[in-house]
Amino acid sequence: MSELIGNRRKEALKKLLRRLHEGARPEELAEEFAEILGDISPLEIAQIEQELVREGIPRERIRDLCEVHLAFFRQALESAEPVAPRWHPVHVLMEEHRHMVGAGNELREAAKALGDSPGKRGEFERIFQHLLGTESHYAREENVLFPYLEKHGITEPPAVMWMEHDQIRGIKKAIRAALEHGEGRERLLELAIGLADAMMSHFYKENHILFPTALEVIGEAEWHKIRAEFDELGYCCFTPPPMPLKTEAREAAGLRGGVVELPTGKLTVEELEAVLNALPVDITFVDKDDTVRYFNETRDRVFVRAKAVLGRKVQNCHPQKSINIVERILDDFKNKRREKAEFWINSQGRLIYIRYFPVWGKDGDYLGVIEVTQDITDIKGLEGEKRLLDASTG
Repeated sequence: MSELIGNRRKEALKKLLRRLHEGARPEELAEEFAEILGDISPLEIAQIEQELVREGIPRERIRDLCEVHLAFFRQALESAEPVAPRWHPVHVLMEEHRHMVGAGNELREAAKALGDSPGKRGEFERIFQHLLGTESHYAREENVLFPYLEKHGITEPPAVMWMEHDQIRGIKKAIRAALEHGEGRERLLELAIGLADAMMSHFYKENHILFPTALEVIGEAEWHKIRAEFDELGYCCFTPPPMPLKTEAREAAGLRGGVVELPTGKLTVEELEAVLNALPVDITFVDKDDTVRYFNETRDRVFVRAKAVLGRKVQNCHPQKSINIVERILDDFKNKRREKAEFWINSQGRLIYIRYFPVWGKDGDYLGVIEVTQDITDIKGLEGEKRLLDASTG
């Protein structure tokens, strides 16, 4: 990091940020910030935040701290607007930000108008449904962009941004509950304002710190791979233009024409891939070093997976609030204290069954863990018997 920012300025900035963390008032430090700020770059800010987390400041405090020190950095960052062509993943994400901020403002205005006429609540619900449909934006960041940043050593800023994604999701969940329970204008307005403010703050940080950092550390060839994976996950708000040059969205699997011989038979690589993808369950394999090595590509995956996750530590594939559970499951498996871990959750009206199993080698060595996820809504509703084939081919 020394070649990017002088150690003296780095340490001075870290000292000031720690003082903010310890409760100093921002106005007391304004002059000192101005003296050392100079032409600090978004990448330098991201690296400083990362070092602070490594030195013991919780990510939750970095997120709060971000709001404070961003005000000091705002003037320097205003000129750091990322410049990328229209096909580029950064341009796409920023354009989606613009659409979502607009929808957030519309939701706030619709909440203010609640009670004026019976049709106003329907307008509020219409706009909210549009915002619920933007989940692919966050999924592309978490499953594609963040892993690429981590490969280049930028780990803490994506983790903080993921925390804010969950904060935004939490507000949306509260709005959904308020609508279901028939709560009135004041509650819906409070939540709508909170959602709009959270999105604006979050998007500003991504536009002016995270994305410029990504543009600096991620190479051009990688951006083409990122865009291909973005295309696989889909978009919200608008359809971006294609890449100027045709880039393969999928890399051909090695040994495509080879044969895999197993104790109970043999399959070509193509057949094996097709069999695994035909299973009515999502499968993800994490090796003994906690690294994601494989996932199948079923037609209707329950949880999003992108190829950028391959080679990523499984701990980085979960939000901060879930990491302690992940660590406990892995530790229990490695020490043979548990033979499985299972959970079931309700997601968009469907019952999702999630199971984890340790994988052991012939000699009893721990090889890793497999995650199996299945939508069991229809299975749970089965009764009696069915012995005849339907006329339908669906």
